[in-house]
Formats: sequence, C-alpha cells, structure tokens
Amino acid sequence: MLIIRHREVAGLLDGREKEVIDLVADAYQRHDEGRTSLPHSVFLRFPDRPRDRIIGLPGYLGAGPDRGADGGTDEVAGMKWISSFPGNVEAGTERASAAILLNSLKNGHPEALIEGSLISAQRTAASAALGARLLLGARKPSGVTLIGTGVINREILRFLAVERPELSSLAVFDQDPERARRFTAQNARLLPNAKVRHCTSLEEALGAHDLISFATTAGTPYTDLDACSPSAVVLHISLRDLTVPAVLASHNVVDDPGHVLRERTSLHLAEEETGRHDFIDASIGALLRGTARLTPDPGRPLVYSPFGLGVLDLALARYVRDTARRGGVGTLIDGFLPAPAPH
Repeated sequence: MLIIRHREVAGLLDGREKEVIDLVADAYQRHDEGRTSLPHSVFLRFPDRPRDRIIGLPGYLGAGPDRGADGGTDEVAGMKWISSFPGNVEAGTERASAAILLNSLKNGHPEALIEGSLISAQRTAASAALGARLLLGARKPSGVTLIGTGVINREILRFLAVERPELSSLAVFDQDPERARRFTAQNARLLPNAKVRHCTSLEEALGAHDLISFATTAGTPYTDLDACSPSAVVLHISLRDLTVPAVLASHNVVDDPGHVLRERTSLHLAEEETGRHDFIDASIGALLRGTARLTPDPGRPLVYSPFGLGVLDLALARYVRDTARRGGVGTLIDGFLPAPAPH
C-alpha cells in the first residue's frame, strides 16, 4: 500500500494547473463517451446535524488511447471519501477533509491511499476554469467576482489566473467581511496586478464583473441573478445558491444531468417545481467533444453547475500516484493486506 500525505500531494501538483485542467477535460470527454462507471454519490448525514455530511464518490475511469507510466493502460478505479463540516471554519480548521483509495484493476486489491483535500479542490477549480473557457468563448473579461472566500474559490482563483491571464480586477464578497479581507491578503498574489474590490453587498458583487464564481456553504437557494450583467457567466460551483426562477431564466450547463438533479441542488429544485429538466442546455463533456452546441440568447446568463464527478478525483489521484511512484514519493507499507493462504 502506497500512502501519499498532503504535503507530498501538494508538491506533486504544484505549478501543474494546465496539466490538471487537461486531465479534467479528458475525464469529462471519456465520461461523455460512456467509458466510465459512475454510481451516484453516497451522502452520509447525521440526525440533528443537518449541515454536516460525509460523501462517498466511487467510480471507474476507463482507459484512454495512451499508455500509463508502467506501460499499462491509464484506467483507474477507486473512491473518494470526503467530509464537509462547515462549523470547522469558525474553529479555525478546514471545512473539508478527504481520502482517496485506489484499487488495482488486476486483482481489486487496495493499492494507494492518498490525502484527497487538495485533489478535490483542484479538480473542482479545474472544472470551473474549463467551464469558464467554454461559456466565455472568445470573450475576455477584465475581472472576476468570487462569492464565498474559502478554499474552493482560492483554488478557482489560482486556476482562472492561469486560464484567463487577462483578468485585471478581483471583486470578493463573503458574509463575514473580515474573512474576505483575510482571503485577499493571503491570495491576491495569485492575480498580482489585479485591482481588488471588497463588496459590501451581494448585489454589488453580482454586478461587478461578467464572470462570477459561487463557492459557498449554502444549503438552500438565496439569490437570483437580477443584479448581474445580462451576459454574465456564472460558475455555480456550490450548487445551492440560485433560486428556481434564476435557474429557469438562464442557460444551464452541467457535468451530468443524472447526478446534478438530486440532493436538493438548485437544478433539482427546479426540476421538482416544473416537472421537467429541459432547462439544461448541454453537458460539458458534450461541449468538449463537439456533440452539443450552445447558442445563448441575448440577455440570458450562462450558468455552469457541476455536481462534481468522482472520475475527476480518480484522474488526478492516478496522476499523483503514478508521479509519486516514478519519483519515489510516499510511504510504502508492507503487510497491509493478509498474507496469501498456504496451499
């Protein structure tokens, strides 16, 4: 069993934003081609603690055309087990923690245990940057608004700085103004030449830029998009911020309709209210492959709502595992599994 700790994962992913975006794009395309097995995520919830949850994301990402580092295929199977305890933030610790287990596809044995919080955050951020690329098209926004100033929007800012180097302005909004100030003090270096604006209201933040990223801990919808520019591109990463009318008034791109239309997401609520889901225009995999096209109407925002597919975590975890093996990184534990029975 190869165990790869957080600091080792961080070292292996440092400066690899472009590669991570490519890995995420490839995983989306394989999923759209039907080369994945992706059961629904399992949500473990607790009586009397509605904000806390632990989610299991099992999956299988089928082989691509290239060979893996060991000469074999680059298929991968495993599971991410990720907790979300929002109260941790007030206690000064991270909201989310995660571990990823990879299994051998030769015999099913568990073979790598990887600290997964950074992998989870970076695959989410890469997905957001990819969504911005597809929804913006040839447009070059001058700035971005971040709603929520936690780890996910920090990573989204990092990836957008690589994907959209033209960004020269940053607007932030958080229900805790002091948290927003700490965020910009610690992370504005990711856009070193950007003018920073701390917004005092959600409406001000929504109107500040055409590119907006929601990454909050909201459990129920609380806002429309009336304050946005009519041509706004909204990265709805936290999935439960937008009201049903806002969803229905927008063009909607998702990662997988079967996954996003559940667990009380804004889109799930829109489906329950209307009895239909034709407000979803396309999936990101189909857009990447060219099997779907998006022709937005003037005056309707473009909203990207990715549920978060486990195959993205597996694609990055496979990359981390293979890179660690080549570089001798991580701790190899002998005797983790039972010894073979004598014949």
